[in-house]
Amino acid sequence: MVEKYFSGLTGQQLNQFNQLPELYSFWNSQINVISRKDIDLIFERHILHSLGIAKVIQFGEGETVMDVGTGGGFPGIPLAIMFPETQFLLVDSIGKKIKVVNEVAQSLGLKNVSALNQRAEFVEGKFDFVVSRAVTQLKDFYPWVYNKFNKASKNNLPNGILYLKGGDLTLEIAESKLSVEQFYLRQYFEEEFFETKQVVYIKEK
Repeated sequence: MVEKYFSGLTGQQLNQFNQLPELYSFWNSQINVISRKDIDLIFERHILHSLGIAKVIQFGEGETVMDVGTGGGFPGIPLAIMFPETQFLLVDSIGKKIKVVNEVAQSLGLKNVSALNQRAEFVEGKFDFVVSRAVTQLKDFYPWVYNKFNKASKNNLPNGILYLKGGDLTLEIAESKLSVEQFYLRQYFEEEFFETKQVVYIKEK
């Protein structure tokens, strides 16, 4: 399914993507990080969904990305496979989820992933981008990360937030009082699951 939408992947990348279902099946039986009904649909609902961000932006060498509320590693792990020259910090306030992230990253041999059991607002350091997947409302999410960005941009897309969300976001965006750009994933993926899914981009002020 990844090959269907992304060309030019190396053998190592394909191998890493193909290991994900078995790894998450094992760890999900120990520590529940994915809903039971989704584990058989992991490529569509978790891996490809995470890679929706890779349709909006190509992270570059030396860039830094923080994944807030990563859970078991989404969208951070698939993005780290896709962009091996980019450094990813995966953050979650629940320690057992970070354990899964560390175990999966180690099993895959991902050298560009680190994980932190911490609330996002207390994370030190600056990043080029923050990614996340439907952790909370935009108006609540933005204050956690508004001061976490490097000032100088290295990418065609200026530094900011790339947030995976679904459904009608009209009210949520209005309440956030943020200027956003919306990228609908149905432009890139044909599966019905993506019909209302989108990447919300918020440029760093």
